[in-house]
Amino acid sequence: MRISMVSEHASPLAALGGVDAGGQNVHVAELSLALARRGHDVTVYTRRDDPALPERVRTHPGLEVVHIDAGPARAVSKDLLLPYMGALADGIVADWGQEVPDVVHGHFWMSGLAALDAARQAGRAGTPVRVVQTFHALGTVKRRHQGAEDTSPPERLALEARVGRSADHVVATCSDEVLELAAMGVPGSRVSIAPCGVDLDLFSPHGPVQERGRAHRIVSVGRLVPRKGMDLAIRALAHLDRDDVELVIVGGAGNSAGLQDDPEAQRLLALAAELGVADRVILRGQVSRAQMPAVLRSADAVVCAPWYEPFGIVPLEAMACGVPVIAAAVGGLLDTVVDGATGLHAQPQDPAAIATAIAAVLADPARARELGENGYQRVLARYSWDRIAADTERAYLAVLGAGSSPAGSSTPAIPPTSAAAQRSVARPLESTGGRVL
Repeated sequence: MRISMVSEHASPLAALGGVDAGGQNVHVAELSLALARRGHDVTVYTRRDDPALPERVRTHPGLEVVHIDAGPARAVSKDLLLPYMGALADGIVADWGQEVPDVVHGHFWMSGLAALDAARQAGRAGTPVRVVQTFHALGTVKRRHQGAEDTSPPERLALEARVGRSADHVVATCSDEVLELAAMGVPGSRVSIAPCGVDLDLFSPHGPVQERGRAHRIVSVGRLVPRKGMDLAIRALAHLDRDDVELVIVGGAGNSAGLQDDPEAQRLLALAAELGVADRVILRGQVSRAQMPAVLRSADAVVCAPWYEPFGIVPLEAMACGVPVIAAAVGGLLDTVVDGATGLHAQPQDPAAIATAIAAVLADPARARELGENGYQRVLARYSWDRIAADTERAYLAVLGAGSSPAGSSTPAIPPTSAAAQRSVARPLESTGGRVL
């Protein structure tokens, strides 16, 4: 099968830890690799954000990353990329030439716009291309939790719903997302679930363990943005009221020295000082993927306390390392972390509840080992990337077997913010070949 992945801001080649580089990058990279291992021909299209990047990078037999010129060749916040989706679609179609894929799979809502646009152009030329969509995060959920602090384009909610209704199939990453999609008007008959996965060759209970500075260690990993809840982990540490526990926070754009210019890092450090735990909070900055397992294995527990979470790869990586996970009871974490079996749930945005869960893990080492072992067995059974690729492949085959039945429904176009946005927004709304996009 010829598969095109579209990931406009999340390149599978990007370094992780920056504001716009995280779980989606890992998901696209690992899923694409696993599909290539299954014998498929996979091309990942992403936006060129550096003029020095080569046009094409072959990373594995059957897997290639293509950088498309769409907007300035520099880093641009994903919230400002909407006007360039038309150019991204044009570049994808030009690269296809006469060899269009069987399936184009959009990752994130703007990639969905570009994927629908590219498919429309191919359909006009007489070659239908089926469109599959994974959102990774939904604007409705983001707006609900962030309110006025949501920096997404104002068109996002309406266009995101349009993408969901227009795609031939939506692959959700968790059961909670299925309910959100239904509220957006996406029929359940065109939705399946394929969660994120974990690299079980890299993440395992066996291997090097980073040395601790104190008797006990808690670890939190993620981008340094407020919604990831790193401040909640710091507040939980203060609630513990014991000096033999350290908190290591991994994430940010650079090493620990580089965090001096990171506003969120400085906010976290100031909070730790205010709460009297600055000597027990360590901001590590970015940690390479190769080093991450040793960091996770060094923890008594890994705390994942986001305000909301479409899925979350970090809990899987911790479970794969045999470490209990303390997770906010939100989104995809409700699927992956089984409360009382592979970890403990805590009420969202509740530092005292997180502290209670940490204390329970520290107080019963035997129980903690049991939670870690159960977590490891769970990821072995359900969350390998080969298993996720097989689930995704089934979605592709179902779509290809559906023939040329219409997908989606037509609703009024959303007023764009610029001429460039008009181009990228309006194109996917046209009708082609009996399919309404």
